[in-house]
Amino acid sequence: MSSLLRLRGILFAICCTSLVGTAAEAGTIKLAMTTWVGYGPLFLARDLGYFKENGLDVDLEIIEESALYMAAMAGGRIQGVADTFDDISKYRAPEACFKAVYALDDSHGGDGVLVPADVKSFADLKGRDVALNEGSVSQFWFNILLKKNGLKESDVNIVNMTADDAAAAFMADRVPVAVTWEPHLTESKNAKKGRVLINSTETPGAILDVIALRCDTIQSSPNDVKALIAGLKKAHEFLKSNPDKAYEIMAKGVGGYLSNPKDFAASAAGVNFYGYDRAKEFLGENEDGEAGKLLGLVRDIWGTRGKLKMDVKYSDLVDPTFVK
Repeated sequence: MSSLLRLRGILFAICCTSLVGTAAEAGTIKLAMTTWVGYGPLFLARDLGYFKENGLDVDLEIIEESALYMAAMAGGRIQGVADTFDDISKYRAPEACFKAVYALDDSHGGDGVLVPADVKSFADLKGRDVALNEGSVSQFWFNILLKKNGLKESDVNIVNMTADDAAAAFMADRVPVAVTWEPHLTESKNAKKGRVLINSTETPGAILDVIALRCDTIQSSPNDVKALIAGLKKAHEFLKSNPDKAYEIMAKGVGGYLSNPKDFAASAAGVNFYGYDRAKEFLGENEDGEAGKLLGLVRDIWGTRGKLKMDVKYSDLVDPTFVK
């Protein structure tokens, strides 16, 4: 975090007005994110012109390392990111002010734990090597599973590698257990290699993606934020009514391993895309809602591992103004 430049944006109260027909101030918001199916609606709204019709240009950039795009946001090169809720919590600091203004999706089967056939229950993982990406959402989610099953991280032997490498190591019999995501879960099934012990359908809302914006962007350009959310609202409605066409547009926009619409559609089966109403429900109005409760898990898991840069509270990380 020493490379991050000091931010001085201070969030102020914003009047609740209509999402539709707002005039943008600066007129441009640049967002960065990794290649992930859940970020497809951003590209859908951009390419269908839903941001532009409200006077907003949205520049989307793929950066595969969260530390890099979080540093870019702190330094002012971009105005925001799409990232998991637990990950943005790790980067929030007194000198790096940004807040979640919208919830995009949650993993619903897109993440899982691959195990050999002799593992019958989660308790059978005790004492085994588990390949996962330390410091990532995979470790966060795995610790939620451990807690639910009465285990601690010290009950297993963590082998640090990326989710992609963990899956490859599992398929090559180099590790007995891997925490990974699609398309690797399906590849394992098709190859009849082990099985998925548990996936994220059993932990709804735990692996959740949000849009976080710099506090000075929220302060100086509230109508830009409204235009951003208005575009996403309309994109979600298009996705519901025209899924095949939406997958085609989103696949082209997101690109990478999701550039084929069939692959995008297959990956999309493992997420819940949030619309405006669900985003409003998640963000809530205070720490008693879903966002506050998930932040409690973040403090319990990342806080006890020294991963948080401040004692982050709901009001430090969430601005629900734009979905009220």
